[in-house]
Amino acid sequence: QVQLAESGGGSVQAGGSLRLSCAASGVTFTRYSMAWFRQAPGKEREFVAAISQRTGSAPVADSVKGRFTISKDNAKKIVILQMNDLKPEDTALYYCAASQTVIMSQLRCQSGYNYWGPGTQVTVSS
Repeated sequence: QVQLAESGGGSVQAGGSLRLSCAASGVTFTRYSMAWFRQAPGKEREFVAAISQRTGSAPVADSVKGRFTISKDNAKKIVILQMNDLKPEDTALYYCAASQTVIMSQLRCQSGYNYWGPGTQVTVSS
């Protein structure tokens, strides 16, 4: 049974940094593409970053480009989202997602992922 568990969320002031982790269990981790999505109150869930298990390609959303970085540690079975220069608009519930079959054109799409974690809250104050 595939399980994802996010950690590392919290409250931080604008300009600060947080490092989110997502631990996977019940998977052959090297076969999975991983992604982060987020959902702010009253808004739809949106793509943040992903990393392809096939190519290593790691696209990020334009809104976080230059500030957020995604990485994958296959040995530890974790995916990391390093978030720097945080802004109040980054406040959201952050979700980790996994898929063994997502294709490159769908890396940014929620529908490409079939496993999700419960989320971790990130709050950025001004």
